[in-house]
Amino acid sequence: MKVHILGICGTFMAGVAKLMIEKGYEVSGSDKDFYPPMSEYLETLKIDLIKGYDSQNLPEADLYVIGNVISRGNESFEKILSNKLPYTSGPKIIADLTKEENLIAVTGTHGKTTTSYMLCHIFIENGIDIGYLVGGISPHFQDSAKIGTANIFIIEGDEYDSALFDKRSKFINYNPHSIIINNIEFDHADIFRDIDDIKRQFHHLVKIIPNDGSIMYHHDDPNIKDVINLGSWSKMLPIGEEDLFYSYENREMTFNKINYSLTALPLKGIHNFKNYVAAIYMAYQYGVPIKKSIQALSNFSGVKRRQELVYDKNNISIIDDFAHHPTAIKLTIESIKHENPKKNIIGIIELGSNTMASGKHIDLLINAANDLDSIYWYDPRHALKDKLFKKTFNSLDDLHKDLLAKIQTDSIILIMTNKNSSHIYQPIREYLEG
Repeated sequence: MKVHILGICGTFMAGVAKLMIEKGYEVSGSDKDFYPPMSEYLETLKIDLIKGYDSQNLPEADLYVIGNVISRGNESFEKILSNKLPYTSGPKIIADLTKEENLIAVTGTHGKTTTSYMLCHIFIENGIDIGYLVGGISPHFQDSAKIGTANIFIIEGDEYDSALFDKRSKFINYNPHSIIINNIEFDHADIFRDIDDIKRQFHHLVKIIPNDGSIMYHHDDPNIKDVINLGSWSKMLPIGEEDLFYSYENREMTFNKINYSLTALPLKGIHNFKNYVAAIYMAYQYGVPIKKSIQALSNFSGVKRRQELVYDKNNISIIDDFAHHPTAIKLTIESIKHENPKKNIIGIIELGSNTMASGKHIDLLINAANDLDSIYWYDPRHALKDKLFKKTFNSLDDLHKDLLAKIQTDSIILIMTNKNSSHIYQPIREYLEG
């Protein structure tokens, strides 16, 4: 069966392409442009790639998969519509590919990628060949997407919309057997009006979990509680009450009145600790003993761009992190400060996401960055030019000049952005290396 993917160069759609190839489909794809590393990854899959969306270049296919970057007016999509050609969304394809598996979706505003990879790592280390599709990159995994032989499939459950013709969150289309809800906060201001909009999508998700599946959630999140109180029909697994408690201070979790130490687990910060607990508890629901999960996670080194050390010489370090929401920024800073109490922490925060650039989180952002010793706001889109940010730079060259003129030893430069970060830290690293 021939399939053509519109918008193939995104992380999610490239993963969809990988899974379809493993299932025996003949896949081609088009996108506005192709850049490394994704272009190189797609080439390794031997996918025929078409640059641009000229309707004359649209190949014949049995099915067209439409990425959520595609909008009306796209020449290829207009041709598909005019000729009544069969099309679907990426999330719908995932549901079709995994209909024989128990799909576990890891959802929430923060921690999806890390928790997903933790869960994958637990299963694989215990000899269970699960399938998965995760948005980020982990050094433990050759690919971010794979078809397995076991009847379990792990997916990072994004609340972003599925396609221009299906504005429901992606995770609803996956038809999951079980879900983890890490947290719920306002984000994606370009598609959601307010927090109630987001809660509504999670309520729709909760409503479709089968009664032999599980809904795992952190009991201390008031927005999750609101969603659960709207009604649920599945096995409820609250973290922080009933059967499962944890203590971050003591680095331990208690399940069925038995204490388990998590002191051997390497990732720092309460957010990572909560990710550990959720992954361990969900793996237990699918047959992995808790001690086996803890043992597996003791050699899990994390995910790229999650507090990733990209330079460390002469008492100066550069840490790269994906944080782009006030809560994630605050937790990342707290974790770095806690582990390095005597270091001078310099933050570079790019106002890169649509929500950050909208200004809706401006007070929360300023508060989240309060614990930094120095702060540089990078606003390349001039989105908040009328706001009263101190140390706001529209030019990266100007930011680098100011920072490098003041850099001193015993410092950590913490870069937080959801965009490509190499152009931010690479000039600093080159300067420091002399």
